Amino acid sequence: MGLCDDAGPFEFRDACIRASWASILPAAVVFALCLKAIPVPQAARRILAPVTTPFDPFLTLHEAEALDATSAEGDKGVGEVGAGTVEVSKFVPVWRTVLFSFVGIVEWFCWTAVGAYGIFVKDERAWIDILPFLIAASWLYAVIRPIAKPTATPPFELFSLYIVLFGCSFLQIGGFIFDRGVFGTPLPSALILSAHVVNIVAILILLSIVVSMPLALPSSRVDPTEIGRSVSTEDYTSLWGWITFYWIYPLVHRGRYTTLEEEDVWNMSPTMQSRPVFAKFSSIHRPSLLRRIWAANSQDLVLDFLLTFVSVIFNYAGPFFLKRILDAIDTKNPTPESRTRAYIYAFLAFGASVFKAQADVQHLWYGRRGSTRLRSELMAAIYDKALKRKDYSGIINKDKKEEPAAQPSEGPVDAKQAKKDKKDKKDKAAKADEPKAGADVGKIVNLMAGDANRISHMVSGAYFIYGAPFEIIIAGVFLYQLLGLSAFAGFIVLVAGWPLNSFIARRSVRIQKGVLASRDKRMGVLNELIGAVKFIKFFAWEERWIQRALDAREDEMKWMVKARVNSVMFYMLWTCAPILVSIISFFTFVMRGNELTISVAFTAIALFNMVRAPLNVIPAWIVQILQTGVALKRISVFLDEEEVTEQVSSIKRASTPYTQEQLQEGLGLEHASLKWNEVPESSEDTNTQGSPTLSDTSSPSADESNTAVTDSSSIQTSSEAGNRVFELRDVNVKFPEGQLTVVTGPTASGKTALLMAVLGEMTLTSGRIIMAKEPSRVDEHGYMHSISYASQSPWLRHQSIKDNILFGYPFDEERYNEVIECCALTPDLEMLEDGDLTEIGARGVSLSGGQKARVALARAVYARTKYVLLDDPLSAVDSHTSRFLYDRLLRGPLLAKRTVVLVTHHVELVTPGAHYLVRMLDGRVDTQGLVKELREQGLLEAIEHDAAVDAHKEDLLVAEAIAVEEAAEEDAAKPAEKSKKPRKLIKDEHREVGGVKWSIYNSYLKASSYWTWAILGTLVIVAQLLGITEKLWIMAWGAAYKPDFMPSIYAFRSFATIEHELPVDGYLMHHAHQYAYQTPMSTTSFFGFDLPKAYEHPLFYVSIYAAIGLANALTSVFSVTAQYTGALRASRILFKQLLVTVVRATFRFHDTTPQGRMLNRFGKDIETIDSSLAGSLQAVNSSLASFFAAIITVAVVFPYFLIPAIFIGIAYRELAIGYLNTGRDLRRMESNTRSPIFSHFGELLEGIVTVRAFSAERSFLNNLHTKIDVTTKMWYNFWMTNRWLLLNFDMLGAAAVLITMLFSIAILTDGAGLAGLCITSAMAFTSSVYWACRFWTALELDLNSVERVVEYLDLPQEPPAVIESNRVPAYWPSSSQNDSLLVVENLEVKYAPDLPAVLHDVSFSLKAGERVGLLGRTGSGKSTLAMSILRFVDPTNGKIIIDGIDISTIGIHDLRSRLTFIPQDATLFSGTLRDNLDPFNEHTDAECIDVLQRVHMISDSNTTSRRSSRAPSAAPSREASRPPSILEPNHEEATNDTLSITTTDVDSKPIITLDSKVSAGGTNFSQGQRQLIAMARALLRRSSIIVLDEATSSIDFATDAKIQATIREEFTNSLLVTVAHRLRTVIDYDRLIVLDKGQVVEFDTPWNLIQNTNGIFRNMCLKSGSFSELEATARAKSTQNSS
Repeated sequence: MGLCDDAGPFEFRDACIRASWASILPAAVVFALCLKAIPVPQAARRILAPVTTPFDPFLTLHEAEALDATSAEGDKGVGEVGAGTVEVSKFVPVWRTVLFSFVGIVEWFCWTAVGAYGIFVKDERAWIDILPFLIAASWLYAVIRPIAKPTATPPFELFSLYIVLFGCSFLQIGGFIFDRGVFGTPLPSALILSAHVVNIVAILILLSIVVSMPLALPSSRVDPTEIGRSVSTEDYTSLWGWITFYWIYPLVHRGRYTTLEEEDVWNMSPTMQSRPVFAKFSSIHRPSLLRRIWAANSQDLVLDFLLTFVSVIFNYAGPFFLKRILDAIDTKNPTPESRTRAYIYAFLAFGASVFKAQADVQHLWYGRRGSTRLRSELMAAIYDKALKRKDYSGIINKDKKEEPAAQPSEGPVDAKQAKKDKKDKKDKAAKADEPKAGADVGKIVNLMAGDANRISHMVSGAYFIYGAPFEIIIAGVFLYQLLGLSAFAGFIVLVAGWPLNSFIARRSVRIQKGVLASRDKRMGVLNELIGAVKFIKFFAWEERWIQRALDAREDEMKWMVKARVNSVMFYMLWTCAPILVSIISFFTFVMRGNELTISVAFTAIALFNMVRAPLNVIPAWIVQILQTGVALKRISVFLDEEEVTEQVSSIKRASTPYTQEQLQEGLGLEHASLKWNEVPESSEDTNTQGSPTLSDTSSPSADESNTAVTDSSSIQTSSEAGNRVFELRDVNVKFPEGQLTVVTGPTASGKTALLMAVLGEMTLTSGRIIMAKEPSRVDEHGYMHSISYASQSPWLRHQSIKDNILFGYPFDEERYNEVIECCALTPDLEMLEDGDLTEIGARGVSLSGGQKARVALARAVYARTKYVLLDDPLSAVDSHTSRFLYDRLLRGPLLAKRTVVLVTHHVELVTPGAHYLVRMLDGRVDTQGLVKELREQGLLEAIEHDAAVDAHKEDLLVAEAIAVEEAAEEDAAKPAEKSKKPRKLIKDEHREVGGVKWSIYNSYLKASSYWTWAILGTLVIVAQLLGITEKLWIMAWGAAYKPDFMPSIYAFRSFATIEHELPVDGYLMHHAHQYAYQTPMSTTSFFGFDLPKAYEHPLFYVSIYAAIGLANALTSVFSVTAQYTGALRASRILFKQLLVTVVRATFRFHDTTPQGRMLNRFGKDIETIDSSLAGSLQAVNSSLASFFAAIITVAVVFPYFLIPAIFIGIAYRELAIGYLNTGRDLRRMESNTRSPIFSHFGELLEGIVTVRAFSAERSFLNNLHTKIDVTTKMWYNFWMTNRWLLLNFDMLGAAAVLITMLFSIAILTDGAGLAGLCITSAMAFTSSVYWACRFWTALELDLNSVERVVEYLDLPQEPPAVIESNRVPAYWPSSSQNDSLLVVENLEVKYAPDLPAVLHDVSFSLKAGERVGLLGRTGSGKSTLAMSILRFVDPTNGKIIIDGIDISTIGIHDLRSRLTFIPQDATLFSGTLRDNLDPFNEHTDAECIDVLQRVHMISDSNTTSRRSSRAPSAAPSREASRPPSILEPNHEEATNDTLSITTTDVDSKPIITLDSKVSAGGTNFSQGQRQLIAMARALLRRSSIIVLDEATSSIDFATDAKIQATIREEFTNSLLVTVAHRLRTVIDYDRLIVLDKGQVVEFDTPWNLIQNTNGIFRNMCLKSGSFSELEATARAKSTQNSS
């Protein structure tokens, strides 16, 4: 800069240079701000768009509020951005503008005066005279800006200008002090000095005003008093609050002293809430999902990227300044200049630390905001898609169906062909992993839970990817300056290690797949086990199932051991590489004849260590990127699946309302041909085959009517029959407006399909659907132009009965009561303790089939819709209720003037009130017309006759079941008025409060073996000792050089460099604390050994250093190995304990605990114990050890530091406690609020057809947004408290280091080594405290999993399985003692000590070979009595004696294995049919086949077996969207038994053999077949006592006949106790026990009881509607007995 004589531009010793910078910088800032204000031409803007667009904010605060208002107001288009209006105050306080301008004018005036005076006095340097005018010009901008553009929020242009002006003023004053201290120049006059001080004070005042301004003003939609309570302070905090992250402190303060609850945590900023973010995301259209994500999150990603670079630069500024400090004080007689310089460098190093901390906290905030938004965007997009996609449930995977075709053909195969087959197989295997369309429920939930999360993690940790290469480049440049080309010789190790590294990485991906597959398999076994745990207990099969689960777990453990070995290899490579790099570099350097001085050696070691972490982050992140790519592909395949039309989806149609003409068209089909939805095959998919996995039981796909297809292995394919597709052909129907239309037809004729077609849930191949849903339009009768629908298998939600009926519509008490009355729900609700507030379990588990059907019917009727579609609601109710529903509902006022379409077989009942009739046959309309016209033509009678056959079967099955339940109702007193709060069927999940208890730590340490932790403790101490040895060795090395040449450097390690959130395996994080090297004091010998001169034998020092380094690396590897060993041991032990306690828990526990909650323990929590827990514990140990090592080092070398250290320590403790308590609560709440999202989502997917029919998608989507926001606010606020801690710890750390530096400079002379040691120990101290705190939180979160597992280890357990001292004899119970095989004496049973008795004083005695029925209405205690015989409930009084032994004295395994219990809904397990019949292989195949024949499951000839195995089902199919019609075109078979066998053969039914595959839950067998298999199982066990809980579900008539025949013919030698729901079943039994209110009220033969005129049994028979038949059967039985 020739303007200041010969001084260079950075010679700040020169006053002219300082003055020039102080003037030019503010002027340059103002010039830049003025340039920015100039409007850019349109053309230039277009050119710059690619650069500027990524910086545009995606969503501003007020735009988000407007979008939220729009979405909440109604169903306006999601894409209509900014439709809502938000008012924001424009008021700007005048005093602020006045103050800014006034100070600016005064400053401008003063600086102009100074400049004028300089010109007047004529300084010899003209340049100096111009400078004050430059400053004056800068202040002129500061005058104009607040007047021209006043703002209530911080003016960032002024802020940046004031900051620069402040820095420049500081430079000037500092210069005066420097000149006086170094050159002895006198200070300027008092006037000039005071003017400079006043200037600085004025700027500080202006800055304080700017930083106190709020970042945003609350709009009209925000209540200012709620800011900091329910509204986040983040948006409205001041600029100072933002810079210091103080805005999160109120939450930390609250969490420090109290346990946080959900309402204590404020909601997130609207810019991150799910609804506005998704609304904006939906309006972005790009060719690929990746581009959409970029468009929505580019600002966050770009700023994260740029600020990471800033952070890295400041990170490397640390060592740069430190080296200069040590150089400056490393002289015997420091000059005033060198000491002053050292002080300046100390403050610059402090400044660099502060700026680095600020850059870190800002870039981490942008990354976290991006990942938060992205997670919400993806979750909402997946959910939104699920609401719009075609319904594929119930479709059998083509890949599975084609499986048998791939069987190898017999005969010779040439080698070429074999090779080709092998290659094809390999290609198929590779393609099998490719994401495919047509995802099932499980997969869709996984997309939301796993894949969306993985992508969002990738964004929040992306700074590793761009930070690492940049760090490596900087370190590489420094190393090249130091060592020349030798520096890169060491990198050959990395090049050589790369193939090994990529091999390990590839292997880890392969192992990861293995781990996941084996984990899925293990979870599959557990899913099945927990789902059927009651059944397993009935048969005393616990041991086998526990073993089965443990075997699957062992398989998983094998993979995990492989993964651990791989991790240790990776870790070894990782720790040894940098040491080898430095050794080889030094070796090359020396061999090339260079002198390895201490300065070079230590600086190089420090740099090699700094480059170590980024080098190893790269391979780990490559794997991470690949996995994220897979997740992204899976989501985008799902988002590209076919959708239903706008006509069907209310979300898609939102933007285009219907015209009046369209609305008046009505409802129907016009020349329409439709088929079931099929997954479209992509061209490459046509040849692929998936792996034959069994479908998850939760998937509603396998429908009873689909039996013929699901079980792929046993199908005999017949080309034309196998591929027959059901479709509706050329259907032309128009349902009369405001009238009742009846749809009838034989089973599988397409009745349900017709309703599905009208709803638009089938694929239209030709013609059109006449249907318009516009809920906002209301007709003259007050009904909305929309549809309500009750499916054949009712879909109910997990909420109260009342909420299910209201379905989101407003509550109208009068209408609601009328609906309850007309749907015959009043008696049911009176029976239930909590009435309509009774909580329904998932899939309606707590209601009977008939009740579910009527609740779904009530929902359809309650909605004020114009069109009501009812799919066979009468099939699940008895004839009385059918008549009642017809009279009160179908002909009542609730359905008057509404277009009702009713599918039913009860044509005779409903035709009098029907207006129109449609008869379906084979997927086409066989007959249709007005009822009266059809009657006149004589067609109606034939239709009524055909339908009557089906209707009669339904009635027979339903009537008696209901008669039994209702018989004693007259005697039952009405329950008292309900004023108490309804009981929750399922309690809320328990959440721990406070810190993790010591007992939890102990449980884990004990499970992983105390020895492991003793070894680990030793290794930690060894590692610290090696660290000290290394420092001592470096001291000796330093002393072996000339003692006067000892510069030093140390490696500056930031707290934020390696984040604990690295989503790669744990082993990368725990050892990346502090690698500090420095030059300590001089010594001439090492522990008494004389050492050679370093100049002569440099390699000697290098090799010892290498040995120490490698020993350190080995210690780390050993500690990781020990840690993994302990972790695996703990996993194994805790899993087994958990499994055994859950399986052996009481019935009560399994009834009241949702399956998902138990599976969560086995899934997520066990996974945490498997993977991250041991690592977290070890990390805490390491950081605590380095903390103590640092404290001791500092205390020994530099005791003065302990004084500030005490105060800093207290500050650390305060911050840490606040963070730990708050973070713990937030993470616990996050895990508890996350699971409802997925259970709610799974529920929605099962009922998607119903939701779409009601046009309720919008309310479901809004519900999801709320749930996502609740869980995300916990997660986000947790990370914000973490950022607050990071910033505060960084600041404290910088302060501690500054104090140490100032001490060192002031006290130490000629002690660079000592100074370096002090400074680096201070660094190690602050760093280890931060990491100990971070890891401690991680550890507490991981221990939360142990806590949840341990909570389940003391569940109430059943009595012991075997009591060794009291085993039963082999022949027990024996049928030979006829008279008293089963004796019950004065039995009293309570479910819990505080509950009333369920059975009182029950006594009776039963004989061997007798058949006894247990009858009574719901709640009479019949099931309890049956359970007591198997000891599922123990008596409080009395006893049960079986064959002379009191059952309470023997083990439950001995008892249950000798009796047989056949439950209502027989459960089958995955495996073969033989496994299900005889799991312990105790019988021969012949015996198994024999019992299957005896229960008519198979018959002697396979042909007949094929026919009998699939009797048509009258049961409602399990899934609304898949009626029985797909695979049963032979509808005639339902009514006509005389058809020839060949007709049936065409349908290619599976041949049932012992090797037939059974899917989980037995879903590929019909309800009736499962019941028959359960019977066969009972026959095979040949028990003397059989307890049968009769099935209530409406299984088809033919199967029911078989079951009854089996009971009569086969169980003749056993005592059969039947819990009866139908009178027909037990009317020919030997004796009947009738229970009421827990007491035996009648006990005699059926004939005696039916003759008792006042008896309850006779009353039941009279109510059943078939009294005469029952009486005749009882009489016949009585006659037979007497004869």
